Amino acid sequence: MSLPIAPGHRLSCDFSVSDGIGTVVLWVLLTIVTLGLALFVAPYYILQAPINRTSLIDPAGQVVGRLHVDVHLSEIVGHALVWVLLTIVTLGLALILYQFAVLKRMLNAVVVR
Repeated sequence: MSLPIAPGHRLSCDFSVSDGIGTVVLWVLLTIVTLGLALFVAPYYILQAPINRTSLIDPAGQVVGRLHVDVHLSEIVGHALVWVLLTIVTLGLALILYQFAVLKRMLNAVVVR
């Protein structure tokens, strides 16, 4: 499938190190409070943060649109529950593939606004 965007466009992310530190601190606290269960939904939100701060830039340097990922907690929990079960059955080995499954799901949900 070809994109209706001319060649030369690029992505520009304005997600800062301090934004990343804040995100990690938040998820560490949530992980402690939920006794580790937050770790199954954390990858969604950790990936969503920089994607939502990314712009599509045309060859002239003008912002054409902003990337946005719109995933709902119910979708995340449903997907994460399947992977929790797979992780238990495979004694943790499914976690290696879980990261790729989350990334694929997030990238498929990206829209340019």
